[in-house]
Amino acid sequence: MKIVIDTNVVIQGVFFGSAPRRVISAVVNRQIEAVASPEIIEEYQEIVDEMIDRKQGKLERSLLAPFISELELIEPVSEIVECRDPDDDKFISCAVDAKAAIIVSGDKDLLTIGTYEGVEIMTAYDFCKKYL
Repeated sequence: MKIVIDTNVVIQGVFFGSAPRRVISAVVNRQIEAVASPEIIEEYQEIVDEMIDRKQGKLERSLLAPFISELELIEPVSEIVECRDPDDDKFISCAVDAKAAIIVSGDKDLLTIGTYEGVEIMTAYDFCKKYL
């Protein structure tokens, strides 16, 4: 099963732990396959750098680089316009083009969609409960 992971889950997993950390660790340990576009990876890195600069949370550096190295990189071709926050459409486009089953997110703008063209959108907690 392929998944796409929203930036807020990566940030929560890298800095704070809990269910988001379990999702990140499952990718690093190759229990699940995660997909991202260059734009998504760039966003992950920008936000992590921002968090480090603001000294928020406790960075688990041992997770970020291995996590990114395990991602399957794709170039989305779809230009999906579905989300209330247009910045979140890139996660839906990536999931649809990669034929991912799930988007793991904590973003209410994505979660309210629920399912898009067969791609389920769920929280890290629900994902862990169901699959890990």
